[in-house]
Amino acid sequence: MDRRGNNGEVSGTETNSTQTELAQGIPAKRLQGDLGESQSPPVHAAIDIGTNSIHMVIARTVESGGFDVLTAEKEMVRLGEGSTNMKELSPAAIERGVAALGRMVGVAASYDAIVSAVATSAVREASNGAEFINRVRAETGLEIEVISGFEEARLIHLGVLQALPVYNKQLMLVDIGGGSTEFLVGLGNEVKAARSIKLGAIRISNEFFPDGDATAKSVKKCRKYLRNALAAAVHELAQFDFDIAIGTSGTISSLASIIDARRESSARDLNGVKFTRQELDDVIDQLVASTSKDRTDLPGLDERRSDIITGGAILLSEIFSAFSIETMTISTFALREGVLLDRAETLTGASNRLADLRRANARRLAQQLDPDAQHAETAARLALQIFDQTKDLHKLGRKARELLEMAAIVHNVGLFISHAAHHKHTYYVVRHSEQLTGFTERERELLALIARYHRRGHPSSKHAEFDRLSEKDQETVRKLAGILRVAIGLDRSHRALVSGVVVSFDKLAESLSIEALVRTGQLAEGKSDNGRPDQARPDIQLELYSAQERSDLLSLALGIDVEVTGADTDHTK
Repeated sequence: MDRRGNNGEVSGTETNSTQTELAQGIPAKRLQGDLGESQSPPVHAAIDIGTNSIHMVIARTVESGGFDVLTAEKEMVRLGEGSTNMKELSPAAIERGVAALGRMVGVAASYDAIVSAVATSAVREASNGAEFINRVRAETGLEIEVISGFEEARLIHLGVLQALPVYNKQLMLVDIGGGSTEFLVGLGNEVKAARSIKLGAIRISNEFFPDGDATAKSVKKCRKYLRNALAAAVHELAQFDFDIAIGTSGTISSLASIIDARRESSARDLNGVKFTRQELDDVIDQLVASTSKDRTDLPGLDERRSDIITGGAILLSEIFSAFSIETMTISTFALREGVLLDRAETLTGASNRLADLRRANARRLAQQLDPDAQHAETAARLALQIFDQTKDLHKLGRKARELLEMAAIVHNVGLFISHAAHHKHTYYVVRHSEQLTGFTERERELLALIARYHRRGHPSSKHAEFDRLSEKDQETVRKLAGILRVAIGLDRSHRALVSGVVVSFDKLAESLSIEALVRTGQLAEGKSDNGRPDQARPDIQLELYSAQERSDLLSLALGIDVEVTGADTDHTK
């Protein structure tokens, strides 16, 4: 993979003032990550909105897989700055963030790039995170996806696999951001375990070193706090052996850069550079002994990190001790490169790895919590058939199709809590389950709502979760939940009697016919009087009645009449 551009990051002060104007020219579909018809090979831009910095990388996908980096941008905006422990973004931070993203969107426009933007802990935790997202959307046209800590770790892992030859090694990944730290144990594409904790360089500095300077007392107090805060992650992850420890992102890369400067080697590219626990401890001694002002001249350290590097360094030191790490290897690829590759593969269909991961996680959850997971699989199969045969009516794409499948698989997991109102329990389980990695926050919300509306009341603005969605996402939920309801009805007896459907649309009558198919001679469940299997054609009247009763949401979503009928022959064989 070509890494050109990795050393070409520039601060926002160097970007052209006309970039904000260029942003107005980016088609909305590009900002939302929708692949245009004529892009081959396309250019992608990935924006990582972190607690300390906002990064963007722009690259062109290549036939062999991966991408060639065209340019990279970085602006330190300190979204997590302030004394509110990241519970709220300050007005100044919002202004800085919106302005920086406007400039980056302008750069992306100049490359005609398909843009994907993700936000991490600062926006994820802030009570006014939605205000920031709405401001960005209104002023730049950019759609931001807020990702969970687990999804953040997965994407960082994907980026690392592109940067280092570690695919066949079990790795321990550590990413220290401004507001959170992500841990992941992985082997190849498989994520063995992942954990996100609310510890980061800015958060720790705000708490223990607010002016950037450290004393023996504040360091001791900080270390004691960190050991306690790390305990749960250590308990969960220490059971996994690892062949290599890998560090990513600003804090760890900055420490590696300082160490590299102390060696007087001045590596041009930090990717693959290693440092030891002793070298880290030596740097911490130097940082603690100096003031924030003194550190601005420290070789290898970006002066804009001088006030937060000590907190990040002490956190890394405690992580080394907790997991008995002796040597750490740097990956210069992290979240944004993971997003770049992930979104490029998703949009181009070049790889099904993400879909496979999400499907496997959904099935695992269903097998654990759904008393009849096979019924869910049958509903998923029928729902996809209806989706595929009505694509000219619902006009939804491949991502929506995948969400429909996953929602069908998990639609009954709420039964684990209680049968009464289990659709609402399903929403809660899907929304908060740590097993469903691989989804953005927006995708997880859509998935949970589609599953939630598989029965009972229709989607309504009276429901706060649904009301918060954009109009486009509300329409998607209505259509997919409508399809799911019919599919579930077609397996009302939980016996998989309906083998498939044939859908036809009468334009003149504006009506949709969904014909349920049964293979001639299919075995009916149960036995005849002589004890032999009953070979008669299964009676699917219950399925037809149930599906028709459940079709009203689909009818409303599509604006047409829906009729469910039965047939004797399976035309889909």
